[in-house]
Amino acid sequence: MRSLRSRRGWGIGAVVAAGVSGVLIVQGVGVGGADSAADDGKPGAGPIASEEYAAALKVAADGDSATLAKRDTKPFSMLGVTWADPAATIAGKVEVRTREAGTDTWSSWLELGTDSGPGDEGATRAGTEPAWVGASDGVEVRVDGKASAELPEGLRVDMIDPGTGSVSDLEPAAYVAAESATPDATTTPEATESASPTATDSASASASPTDSASASASASPSASAPTSAPATTSAAVTPSASASTGPTAPTSTAAKPPITSRAGWGADESLSPEAPDYLANGIKAVAVHHSAGTNDYTCAESASIIRGIYTYHVKTNGWKDIGYNFLVDKCGTIFEGRKGGVDKAVLGAHTYGFNTQTTGVSVLGDYSKVVPPTAVLTSVARVAAWKLGQYGVNPTGTTTLTAGAAGTSQYNTRTWKTGDLLSFPTIFGHGDSYATECPGTNLHAALPTIRTYAAGPVAGLALKSVTGAGTSGTRTYTKSAITVGWSATTPAALISKYEVLVDGKAAASTAGTATSAKVNLALGTHAVSVRATHVSGKTTTTAAATVVAETTAPTFSTAPNLSLRTGTVSTTAVPVALKWKATDTAALKEVRLTAPVAKTYGPTVTSAALTSKSGAATTWSMTAYDQAGNTKAASVAGTPVILQETSATRTGTWTTKSSTSYLGGKSYSSSAKNASLTWTFTGRSAALAVSRASTSGQVNVFVDGVKVATVDLKSATTKYRDAIWTKSWSASAKHTVKIVVVGTTGRPAVTTDGLVYLK
Repeated sequence: MRSLRSRRGWGIGAVVAAGVSGVLIVQGVGVGGADSAADDGKPGAGPIASEEYAAALKVAADGDSATLAKRDTKPFSMLGVTWADPAATIAGKVEVRTREAGTDTWSSWLELGTDSGPGDEGATRAGTEPAWVGASDGVEVRVDGKASAELPEGLRVDMIDPGTGSVSDLEPAAYVAAESATPDATTTPEATESASPTATDSASASASPTDSASASASASPSASAPTSAPATTSAAVTPSASASTGPTAPTSTAAKPPITSRAGWGADESLSPEAPDYLANGIKAVAVHHSAGTNDYTCAESASIIRGIYTYHVKTNGWKDIGYNFLVDKCGTIFEGRKGGVDKAVLGAHTYGFNTQTTGVSVLGDYSKVVPPTAVLTSVARVAAWKLGQYGVNPTGTTTLTAGAAGTSQYNTRTWKTGDLLSFPTIFGHGDSYATECPGTNLHAALPTIRTYAAGPVAGLALKSVTGAGTSGTRTYTKSAITVGWSATTPAALISKYEVLVDGKAAASTAGTATSAKVNLALGTHAVSVRATHVSGKTTTTAAATVVAETTAPTFSTAPNLSLRTGTVSTTAVPVALKWKATDTAALKEVRLTAPVAKTYGPTVTSAALTSKSGAATTWSMTAYDQAGNTKAASVAGTPVILQETSATRTGTWTTKSSTSYLGGKSYSSSAKNASLTWTFTGRSAALAVSRASTSGQVNVFVDGVKVATVDLKSATTKYRDAIWTKSWSASAKHTVKIVVVGTTGRPAVTTDGLVYLK
């Protein structure tokens, strides 16, 4: 099928257009003037006038085919092919193509569905499914019948302009086709009655009041046509009643979805003045349909499409009202169909043989060609859950229906006779109860999903996160406030609400569209979960998370302390070691160094290798965090100082060496055994800086007069300013550090580059 044009129908009053083999029947539908039409066709603006035009088809001499040649028409957006006998069916293929309004572009051929089944009792014509084709001003039709079956009489194409609110007050008129001024045997009676001789497509004739009335009455039935229930249904219905005097609406176990009213889609109630009928025994099942036609429409056009279907059912087919109880567009908007009250069991004309036991929902579009979007499945499920919930019917169950007429199903190929008791799913497709592909193979395949959506409970519910706190192992910690996040696979529109449960009690409630909520916890250990309520009232609850609320701050069991460490020394980067130990009564999360640099350490880390600028007093600030977000701050300050070798007291022979690699550009070197250097300082940590090579010797180190180490300066690689030995104390005090050359055999030389201490 071509991609049909998606354009809003044109608002035109009573107009005329060229016909074939007779006349084009033109009928004004709805309100009489522009003042009473809705602006721009916007839903809710008031009743909107529709126009209907009909042109008879020419049947071939052998009776096996019929055509309408290409011709100009007045604007229309929906069409269908109909025939005179409402009980007759057509065997064969019915195809149309249309011209995009205001252009020379013709569409591809579109096959119309001929298997929708009978409608209301008292119908005056039968026909194909109406098809939305977008704004058009030309049409061509071909019917290819089967040789074994005659085409029904009175074949014609009915074109509908659903109106946009720009309505004229022109009276209905008709004019004659160019092909023949003499009607042939296939011309409809109404066309014959109102024909007037002319030789051109463009000529028009003024019809007398009698002619106009005749054409109008023939093209669409009187509003007073019989309205009793179809004879093919099995259960009795209540006498005709208005919505206000109909049966009391039962309370449903499922929430009512948002529904656009008839006024919302611009229904002209004067078209169907008869009171609705109601199901005597309530609703036992939901029948799902599709409108066929095109999927290439905008959702802004949905109201126009529904007005077109309404006009086609009432004025073209002669039904008392639109056949469906509800309609759903591809965006998931739900529309009220047949009048009588959406909350009541209104008798529709949608599922031949089973109308008195079911409610009908039709989705706009052809779902043999595309997969229905989630919005469609969701809205059909919402309507089904609500209507079935009024009568205690399980959406995933089965029900027994009494056949009001003999029939054959399309999808499970079973056959029955009138009065047979048949088992159906409580949500079934039209083709399960009639020989039709409706609601399309793709929508029919999605019925199990619709049933699950409608029945509930919420599926795929999972607790995704507890934020505003930390998690350690299987426990989450907080001071009080948490944000709980969740997800579910059931569409949000089918979820009434979510609740956050704390120790089994609801602590927060949100709409079904939410994915998170905030709660405050009392001190202690709690079980936190999420409960989802389906529109049916069924609930699902996640597994609980353990959340501990506590406000005790961590502690530094070992306060931060600073010392010198080994490594390469420079005036801008003296190697230092920062040490600490933090603990928490619940769960320590981390320790952060915030100054003079920012670093974060895990809960088990107790030291860090850092550098500090020589001669600069530096404060090292730390904060311990527990999983609940409680904190404890601590700090330590220190100033590294470099003492040049020239500041030491010397004994023995020392030689000055110069190089940019040395601290201050110079160092002392000695090979004399027992030569010494002594530094005196006040501080809490000291480090000996030397130069090293493969020929370097050893020194003995004395602290406060006591030998504490023999340090070997030998290195496979040459190193300068290397802090090779360190010593730290718990508190700052005055100390002396003395180094003595050992005079190592074969490599007696040592080179010192000063002493660093921390004050």
